[in-house]
Amino acid sequence: MTDSDAVISQAHAEDTEFFVRRGMTKGYQMMSLLTPPLYVTFALVRFGRSHLAVNRILRATWVGGSVGIVGGGAFEYGRSAYSAADKLRARRMQATFDTASMRADDHSTIGGILFAVLTPAVFWNRASTINLILGGAGIGSAVGLLTHHARTISGDPSPPINVPPSS
Repeated sequence: MTDSDAVISQAHAEDTEFFVRRGMTKGYQMMSLLTPPLYVTFALVRFGRSHLAVNRILRATWVGGSVGIVGGGAFEYGRSAYSAADKLRARRMQATFDTASMRADDHSTIGGILFAVLTPAVFWNRASTINLILGGAGIGSAVGLLTHHARTISGDPSPPINVPPSS
């Protein structure tokens, strides 16, 4: 293997790692958004109102977020590890300068941290501590993602950035 091949291989590995991390983040955000309404609907249809509890909803939220992390990372690894290096580099440049995605991640992170603190304060005696913190972070991540989309729909889109041409 020549030095040029080693550099390309290293760059491909770094790009793959970037997309796996990004896929894990996006998977967590999506599953944190989808899990609570899906779980509530499932519990109501299958067991009725008596099965709904704050502890169960919060537990389902963080377990769903964990599934999103694993699924998103696995999907992006499969997609990126077997892509051509030049196509992967172009995708990474697009993703790096995607301000809408960055703003969604920022809102999601802020919401996750905020709700990880507020949920235990509000529901202290209704759920276990781990479900309060992790489930609250999942709910907050979903609320942050919804906030990003509400801002975009209401006329405050994130500013576009021109991607520099690849050399």
